[in-house]
Amino acid sequence: MSGRAAIFLDRDGTLNEEVDYLHKPEELVLIPGAAQAVAKLNALGIPIAVVTNQSGIGRGYFGFDEFNEVTARMAHLLAEAGAHLDAVYVAPHHEMGQGEFAHPDHPERKPNAGMLTRAAQEHGLDLSRSWMVGDKESDLEAGRRAGCRVALVRTGYGKSVDGSLADLVAEDLSEAVDRILESWS
Repeated sequence: MSGRAAIFLDRDGTLNEEVDYLHKPEELVLIPGAAQAVAKLNALGIPIAVVTNQSGIGRGYFGFDEFNEVTARMAHLLAEAGAHLDAVYVAPHHEMGQGEFAHPDHPERKPNAGMLTRAAQEHGLDLSRSWMVGDKESDLEAGRRAGCRVALVRTGYGKSVDGSLADLVAEDLSEAVDRILESWS
């Protein structure tokens, strides 16, 4: 597939501090340096898509309205640093989900690659030239399944994740972005 290289980012624990079932905008706190890292990618014209599992929606703990409010708060905080996201994809499915969200292995739920492949189709992205950055093995596996290179950040759950699946391991998103950009130069 021809297209632009992109950066796919997990949300919780990668862009913002980990909060179990984050659904209150006031609880969203960006990880130090994350907004600046996104702004650096924006300045270079590199597309950035957030791909996030949100089983709290599927389990009925909160709804899309709350998710959208958190997303709007994230957009506001990023904008304060001159940064923006090009797209946000969410997978609310879970084996313990309710109704339409009850699914043991939905193709969009990480570690599956559905959100990444959909983003690539919708935005003309080249997955083989792109990176997935996250703090969990499921993020890394989704990136691998999509054909991306993968980076583990040691924020969020990343402190206790074995980095053997990763092409690079970084302390945070800022370091990961710098190292990814070096790999592209």
